[in-house]
Amino acid sequence: MSIPSIPAYDLPGELPPNRVDWQPDPARAVLLIHDMQDYFLRFYGADNPLLENLLAKLVALRDWAHANGVPVVYTAQPAEQPAEDRALLNDMWGPGLTDADPALAAIAAPLAPAADDTVLVKWRYSAFQRSSLQDLMREWRRDQLLIGGVYAHIGCMATALDAFMRDIQPFLVADALADFSGREHRMALEFVAGRCGAVLNTAAIVQPAEALGFDWLRGQVLPLLEEDAGAPDGGDNLVDYGLDSVQVMQLLGRWQQCGIKLTFEDLAAAPTLDGWWQLIEQQLERRGAA
Repeated sequence: MSIPSIPAYDLPGELPPNRVDWQPDPARAVLLIHDMQDYFLRFYGADNPLLENLLAKLVALRDWAHANGVPVVYTAQPAEQPAEDRALLNDMWGPGLTDADPALAAIAAPLAPAADDTVLVKWRYSAFQRSSLQDLMREWRRDQLLIGGVYAHIGCMATALDAFMRDIQPFLVADALADFSGREHRMALEFVAGRCGAVLNTAAIVQPAEALGFDWLRGQVLPLLEEDAGAPDGGDNLVDYGLDSVQVMQLLGRWQQCGIKLTFEDLAAAPTLDGWWQLIEQQLERRGAA
């Protein structure tokens, strides 16, 4: 009835396609760090690479938020949870976090909230339930919610769906989440991408658009080419250097995580570094004008 021990699993690779073309905007966004308390993290055990990745990605997002004036909100269940307050959660999960070991209520040390951050008491799956989150977002004039933390298919997904029904654009940060299993992690991403929000990776948020230059593109492509083919010039056909359709699809999946939405047909029409950079540059210009 309680949370199970969670072994390491591979994070989802290619992200599910988003039905919407929303892009996170620091002027509109709030970062939600969801349930990153020692109580929930202990189920991953010691030296679990999932936990190491999760903390690293959330620290990067938190630092980005502080640097860009994005409000940071944490959720945390209280150590004292009377049965009447937990209500049906008792039937599903047992007593949960209790005052028997209040130290477990602490947020993981690498993510300790700063003085200007907000910590909300968490009572239900959705961070909006019995909290002031929506009121705070209205006060801050923010209508986007970036969500990372645990567990992807429970509180994180429920919060995303609740945000959507409140006309707030939710973003699940796929590699800044952890779950019970890879299957459930993937399910959460697919549900949000297809029904109520957008899914992206940390790099799409913290990597500035100006870093996506021609040298970045070359660095993406060159490792995929045949070693003895040499380095192509900007106008050379990349197919002649060993690039195949599977590798093109891999590139498209990576670029989607950076907010670059091209198709196989787009790249096949001009399979050169110059041609591809022109397409990417057009997308970046449109993003900047939005």
